[in-house]
Amino acid sequence: MCIAIGYNRNIEITKTTKRSTFQVNKRDHKTYLRDKANLDVRLERKQYSDQPDTMLKDPNVRYEISERTRAIGCGGIGAVHKLVCRLGLDAAINQNIFLLKKHLPYWESDHVLNIAYNVLAGGTCLEDIEQLRSDETYMNALHAERIPDPTTAGDFLRRFDETSVFALQKTINQVRRKVWNVQDDDFRQEAIIDVDGTIAGTTGECKEGMDIAYNGIWGYAPLLLTLANTNEVLYMVNRSGNRPSNDGAAEWMDRAIDLVQPTFKKVWLRGDTDFSLTGNFDKWDGKGVHFVFGYDAKANLNAMADAIPEKGWQHLRRPARYEVQTKPRQRPENTKEQRVKEREFRNIRLAGEQVAEFEYRPHRCRKTYRMIVVKKNLTVAEGEQRLFDDIRYFFYITNDREMDMQEIVLFANDRCNQENVISQMKSGVNALRLPSDGLVSNWAYMVIAALAWNIKAWYGLVTVVSAVRQDILKMEFKRFLLSFIQIPCQIVATGRRLVYRVLSYSRHLEAFFDTFDHIRKLKFV
Repeated sequence: MCIAIGYNRNIEITKTTKRSTFQVNKRDHKTYLRDKANLDVRLERKQYSDQPDTMLKDPNVRYEISERTRAIGCGGIGAVHKLVCRLGLDAAINQNIFLLKKHLPYWESDHVLNIAYNVLAGGTCLEDIEQLRSDETYMNALHAERIPDPTTAGDFLRRFDETSVFALQKTINQVRRKVWNVQDDDFRQEAIIDVDGTIAGTTGECKEGMDIAYNGIWGYAPLLLTLANTNEVLYMVNRSGNRPSNDGAAEWMDRAIDLVQPTFKKVWLRGDTDFSLTGNFDKWDGKGVHFVFGYDAKANLNAMADAIPEKGWQHLRRPARYEVQTKPRQRPENTKEQRVKEREFRNIRLAGEQVAEFEYRPHRCRKTYRMIVVKKNLTVAEGEQRLFDDIRYFFYITNDREMDMQEIVLFANDRCNQENVISQMKSGVNALRLPSDGLVSNWAYMVIAALAWNIKAWYGLVTVVSAVRQDILKMEFKRFLLSFIQIPCQIVATGRRLVYRVLSYSRHLEAFFDTFDHIRKLKFV
């Protein structure tokens, strides 16, 4: 099994599978099927007898240095680099970003892709670039004579100003549209833009722009706008740590709308109560943008909810978290609930939910919108003793007139998935690690590290099989690396080809080769 990468960036896959047919030789096909059969036999369910020894034995291990064979553990980087080049991202960066007066020897795209590929290769900080730079085989795999070292990468980040960071995001978004445009019509029916802020903490003391947040954490307060359809990061904005979540958000929400509207037929905005920017509602409604935001439970709204007659409320039906595929199992004993009762902690339990709606015009709006209210019936207890019942209201404002109020509530609650994307930015790609000493330079790093996450999404979007596509889009970053990037490959330069020779079998290889072959054939507009 091998991937042949020509020096002119023309890639061929010499591999065949049962489902897809590539331009391959019979030997590679035979090797693939043999490895697959061997693994299936090894892992098939067996009824073992009592074993005399452990499965993990103590072999006579020796280490030797290979004279000819050169390999890398992140063989999937070749497919990713081919996707980036086919999209023209490298050329677009060089055309739009001007931070270097002379290229001695690196171009702007070399720096940006070097940092992004470090993340895709499993690096967690700029210092990990040194490991890749010390690996001659890795540089051969990218057909690069050399790559920037960590110090040079840090100097490059400090060259950015706000205009350059925005230009980089604009360039990435121009390329992003190429991926969207090759999707089917179903994909382009609806775009859901989620917006939220978070805290990027640091233990440093000399980072420009850092400040103390509402929760006592020193650092920055980035703003993230993501596409819920694919979990892509559309825009990321670094801000001082004492800034509120919605500070400057309207401007970036407008940019996100302008980004997706030419491609998608229907555009949604979602956010929590901090992003109910009522002064923009009429403008967004006039643009044909649908929105649903949480809304603060103010005294006037609580009074309006209290005035709703009993017959105006409906029971809120929430779907099951998952569908049981076999037989329902008995739920384990709730240990947490038991400890709360034993120690007589105050415990608030949900007894039921109801939903209703009424028309409402915010003070800064000329139009009237739907206000959806959820009434939560709560029971407050200490230990086994029930103290009293409580009612709390949660409000959602929307300009949508098609979905019923229950659908609006569930749709608004789906925004919680953005917390998973933010978590991946923090601990998956480590985009919020803050390796530099300035507000803007750290912003640049956030955008470049988030590019690695976006490349994962683009890779999923160009995958042939629908089930695999959805799986990749939902994957955590670490699992994506283990499945599609960390493929051990021997790197062999032969004639006009650079061959990635896969050294071991994995269950994801078929999807990997399918995707790679499709990337070669795609024509991005």
